[in-house]
Order: sequence, then structure tokens, then C-alpha cells
Amino acid sequence: MNQSNNGQNPHRFGSARRLRAGAKVLPEHARGHNRALVLQMLYHSGAMSRADLSRETGLTRVTISDLVGEFIADGIVVEKGIRETTGPGKPPILVDIDRDGHRIVGLDLSGPGVFEGALMSLDGEVVERREVARPNGGPAAYEAVRALAEELVALSTAPVLGVGVGAPGIVRPDGVVLNSPNLDWTDFPLESLLSAALDLPVLVRNDANAAVLAEYTFGQAHDDMLLIKIGRGVGAGLISDSQPLVGSRYAAGEIGHVVVGTDGGPRCACGKDGCLEAWLGASRLRARIAEDVSAEQSVLREAGERLGVAVAPIVAALDLSEIVLSGPPDLLAGTLIEAATRTLTERTLAGIFDDVTIRLTSQDDIVLRGAAVMVLSGQLGVS
Repeated sequence: MNQSNNGQNPHRFGSARRLRAGAKVLPEHARGHNRALVLQMLYHSGAMSRADLSRETGLTRVTISDLVGEFIADGIVVEKGIRETTGPGKPPILVDIDRDGHRIVGLDLSGPGVFEGALMSLDGEVVERREVARPNGGPAAYEAVRALAEELVALSTAPVLGVGVGAPGIVRPDGVVLNSPNLDWTDFPLESLLSAALDLPVLVRNDANAAVLAEYTFGQAHDDMLLIKIGRGVGAGLISDSQPLVGSRYAAGEIGHVVVGTDGGPRCACGKDGCLEAWLGASRLRARIAEDVSAEQSVLREAGERLGVAVAPIVAALDLSEIVLSGPPDLLAGTLIEAATRTLTERTLAGIFDDVTIRLTSQDDIVLRGAAVMVLSGQLGVS
């Protein structure tokens, strides 16, 4: 099978980029680092020859040959044929990640009425989609999650690389849901329970933290950005200097219950008045607009202003380049974003943060795709 000269995969995702390493690579970790480096290059750049990989990664040809042989034996990489050449010499054989050789299961538990799930290719393309009604919470919620995951795994005709789950609430790095009022879970070991039930690698993260990974990997996001996910609740994920921020309490981005202003405001489900979630939650906005359709623009404008008040100190403290919103476009686009941008500019240092943008994500299924990134990162070192 011949390939064109550029050897690019039609399903590539832009330039090769990864979450920057937080520390120097120690000698004992070098092989794992090299494995991730090669897979990262193939994932984002598409089919390449071994010589291409050596040149682009800076690794020796012997190292590349050993790694590629190992990947082929493991079924991660396949040979794609030869590149067409016009000069003398043996034409190079191209290799690429076997994008159809494995599947990823992603689950999004953040919806108000259903748990969503998808069986995806390694390129993040949805192959099968399923959903189940969202129980009130507790053990019933876990059983619904387990059944949905098992159904999707059973649908796969290729080995499943892993399962990624985006869950609302505060989630520890080991996949324990410390607190999720929406699911009535406290100190709930979702990751270990689901991994044992499925006999597969499982990664569980906060839904907004999953979403920000999708925006960073598949979108056009800056290396320093805040993604705010607006639905039933309001949460955020942070990327700073190409690093995801989680925080010492695993609660970085939990801005939904920050009181915005000192002038009161709508009563929040948490019992306080004027939380950002009470101003900005999608169901709250729709309810207020339904009460008085003529007040729609003023409702959206006020919500945007409160959003600007909330994000201004975050932008200034972290020197962020952009704010990305994920939620209903009919509520967020236009008036709300314009009011938020204006308020942000008014409340930050003139001439320094004037170019900070607030925009909508263009990504569909952002939590599901973020769950795929979690698995790719955890299993292959690809981000």
C-alpha cells in the first residue's frame, strides 16, 4: 500500500502538543518518556518512517527501531506500507498508531437527566453511543454507571484500551469521588469499583477537568486557559503553562459556589445567596427567562456580568489568555459573553488583560472526548 509523500493521517489533531512534564526526566524513567514521546508524535502527526521519528524526536535510530518493534508486538503500532519516492534507495516503510485496533469507552455523568456513554476510536470519533436514565444517586447511580460501561464494552469489536469517566463533584487523583451532591456520593471509590467490575483500566476525573483536556488536546486552546462548564451546575478546569491544575484539595476550578458580589442574589441549592451557579446555571437561566420572556436580554446580561466578576481575579492571578465556555449556545453566545467580556476588562488592569478572550468551545461531546484523552494519556502517554 502506497502513501503520499507527506505521510499525514487524515484524522490527525493539529500540531503535536502534550501536557508539559512537571519535572526533569530521571534515567530510570527515560524509557517510559521515550515511549510516550514516539506515540505522541505518531498520534498527532500521522504515519511516519522510522527515520522521520528519529529526526523529529531526537532519539537514535536504534532506540526508535527498538521502540517501534515493541509497539508493533503489543498491537499499538502497525506498518502502513511504503512512502512513494523518486530517488534511489529502498523506500521507507511508514508506521502509525493502529487507530482502529483499539477502542476507548467514555462516560459523562454530569447531565441533569441521563448518564451518557460512547465507544470511541483512538481519534476520539464516536463509534457507538448509549445513555441511561440518571437515578437519584447513591448505590443506584453506581449500578447505572456500571451497566452502561458494561454495555459499551460488550459492543466493542476491538480490544478496549480503557474507560474514562467524567463525574461531577470533587474527585481525588485515585478516582475516589470525595463529594458529589448531585450523585449523593461521599468518599466513593468509583475508579476501583468500576475497574474491578470491568477488568479494565479505569480513570475517573471531575467532568470539567475532563472537558478542559479535550479542549486542550483536540481544540485550539492556549497553553493557559480556564474552561467553564455550564449545565446543571457550574464548574471549571484549568490549564496553566501546559499543566492541568488540580489543587491540594483536588478542588481547583470549583467556582460554582463562590458568592459573586456582596449584594445578595438568587438562593443557591447549597443554601447561600448569590453563588455563581445560582446566577449562571443553565436551568436557573431558563427558569428566569420563562418567568418573563421580555426580560431575557437583561437576565443574560446580568449573568454575564456576574461571570466577569468571578473570572477577573482568576485571570489576573494566573495571567490567563482565554476563558472557554462549554454549555448551551442559545444562552451563552451573544449578550452573556459580551457582558462577561466587558466586565472582565473593566475589572482588570487596563492595557494588560485587554486581549483576554471569552469564547464558546466548538467541541461536541466535550466530556466524553476528555475522557478519551484521560485514557490515551494514562495508557499511552498521549495528550
